[in-house]
Amino acid sequence: MASLPSKVTIVDVGPRDGLQNEKQMIPAEVKVELVDRLTDAGLPAIEVTSFVSPKWVPQMADGSEVMARIRRKPGVVYSVLVPNMKGFEAALPTQPDEIVVFGAASEAFSQKNINCSIAESIERFRPVVAAARERGIHVRGAISCALGCPYQGEVKPEAVGYVAKLMKEIGVQHCGVADTIGVGTPHATQAAMEAALKHYDLADVSGHFHDTYGQAIGNIYACLEMGISTFDTSVAGLGGCPYAKGATGNVATEDVLYLMQGLGIDTGIDLAKVVAIGQWISGVLGRKAYARAGNAIAAKLAA
Repeated sequence: MASLPSKVTIVDVGPRDGLQNEKQMIPAEVKVELVDRLTDAGLPAIEVTSFVSPKWVPQMADGSEVMARIRRKPGVVYSVLVPNMKGFEAALPTQPDEIVVFGAASEAFSQKNINCSIAESIERFRPVVAAARERGIHVRGAISCALGCPYQGEVKPEAVGYVAKLMKEIGVQHCGVADTIGVGTPHATQAAMEAALKHYDLADVSGHFHDTYGQAIGNIYACLEMGISTFDTSVAGLGGCPYAKGATGNVATEDVLYLMQGLGIDTGIDLAKVVAIGQWISGVLGRKAYARAGNAIAAKLAA
């Protein structure tokens, strides 16, 4: 058996990637409470909000207010997504520990989503990355549609390697490989990760999996076998998949923590607290949590 990492870093993207897909407007105080409760549960990194045009993502229009009101804990990384220089300038006064920039591994997705090629999209981030690093702000890059695209279908590992190389060239420090539509399976996942690892060190590559087809946990295990030890997850599985009607989106933090606990891998996170957060936020949204382990543990506690 391959030796798995002894410690794993979980980045909860629920407040940003999760809530931005919600149809109903979520009040700032709920977002603040969500971040504070995740901090209290021991999450080492939280993606708080994004500084995108409120015209495109009205849900994130209160990013500055949320960042100003959260209770920051020393050592916890609070990150924000920025799409361009304007977004970076808006984010700067909120003092993020890290910014996230993104590019797709699919030309079709890049053209449809932001009307430019992959190379052009990454080039737009060059001044953003330079400005962030000048100020000592860590830069994480996310490669979306790394295992499949809603428009072109299959995405080859070479395409992932290509985006990773472009990101490395403009100074992006960490590379997250994201299965945006959740179609990946373990071998395809390992091939995509290997492509990113040609350009980034093992510690600087992470996985972001959607559970649309129920493959996220298997894909995470496949990454653990390679020694990858950082994963994006979303409390209660917040954030449906915008490209697959009714499908679940981000893998639930609770389910990943349950896996890590079973494998004896240290995360420093209190699973019971995260289960409670997942049940609470799902109640606020008026639905059941998309977290199998979370719902099972909650039901057991209720009995």
